[in-house]
Amino acid sequence: QVQLVESGGGLVQAGGSLRLSCAASGRTFSSYAMGWFRQAPGKEREFVAAIRTSGGSTYYADSVKGRFTISRDNAKNTVYLQMDSLKPEDTAVYYCAARPLAFSKRWVEYDYWGQGTQVTVSS
Repeated sequence: QVQLVESGGGLVQAGGSLRLSCAASGRTFSSYAMGWFRQAPGKEREFVAAIRTSGGSTYYADSVKGRFTISRDNAKNTVYLQMDSLKPEDTAVYYCAARPLAFSKRWVEYDYWGQGTQVTVSS
């Protein structure tokens, strides 16, 4: 069992930055691939970024590539999402998620989810 708690969301102007954190419980954090997803009102949940267990490989949605950076600190049981050059279309609830071993871009394949943190980007 893994429990995830996100933090770091908020209101920011377009062009600004935010850093989301996701703290995980349990001693086996390093054996989980981690993902960030987001869901805007009236839209489906979409993939944002993912990182393999060791942190050696990362993956991004085309819409955030070059602006967002996912990273993890296995010693702190934490995964991060650094979001730069934010746009109004990035406004959504952001969720972190965990699944054993292999990463995925499909949210249905993740076993554990945080409660979400709101990110609002004003124009």
